[in-house]
Amino acid sequence: LSGRTAQTMATLTAHGLAKEFPGHSPDDPAVVALRGVNFTVNHNEFCSVLGHSGCGKTTLLTMVAGFEDPSEGELLLDGKPIGKPGWDRSMIFQDYALFHWLTVEDNIAFGLQMKDVAKHKQESIVNNYIQLVGLSGFEKRYPHQLSGGMRQRVSIARALAVEPQILLMDEPFAALDAQNRGLMQQEMLRIWQQERKTCLLVTHSIEEAITLSDRILVMTRRPGTIKADLYVDLPRPRDEDDPKVIALKKHIRELIHNEFEIER
Repeated sequence: LSGRTAQTMATLTAHGLAKEFPGHSPDDPAVVALRGVNFTVNHNEFCSVLGHSGCGKTTLLTMVAGFEDPSEGELLLDGKPIGKPGWDRSMIFQDYALFHWLTVEDNIAFGLQMKDVAKHKQESIVNNYIQLVGLSGFEKRYPHQLSGGMRQRVSIARALAVEPQILLMDEPFAALDAQNRGLMQQEMLRIWQQERKTCLLVTHSIEEAITLSDRILVMTRRPGTIKADLYVDLPRPRDEDDPKVIALKKHIRELIHNEFEIER
């Protein structure tokens, strides 16, 4: 896209990561959400995190975003500790998190305004990302005038417009119906192939993880740690009827199901 800045490297590393939430009273035990988490997401890699509800997936994502601090261990971006929320990381939320009183173009421009990007550059960047996510003609619409899929396109454009090093996604398509979810997965893949960001996606959908990812991290039950680190060495686009896709899906399902059996 025209006007883009040169992209720096973006490798995310977790070493001995743990997160404990204290109880609300002396009689309320602490909750250990994560323990001994180690992984690396390489530059421009698309990595998904799978696991049962309550295993710490979203906690992990919020620590990468800088919303929570680790209790132990460290998170590094290109070898430097991750601090508070910054422009080097953008989050796409399940509920879109758009400003209902702003138009499509103003929602996308919001982060650019916060970064004090010059007005003429804002307009160019916003126009580029509106085209990228397929919202040309909807620039002046408000969120309530858009479908769920279109609102998520606005969220994606807003997250990308500030030129983050890492794109973080917390179940971004979970609120969509099956047809639109499949469509948005393919759109996300198209956008990522053009933008080539380091991506970390939290999802409950094995199919979604396989469709999008270079790597899939499967987590244990709480306290969550990495049970399996799987490379998805399959050409894109991926066919759900491909025997290799079917075999990978079965393997991941067994990994997750075994954790459920342990919990019982």
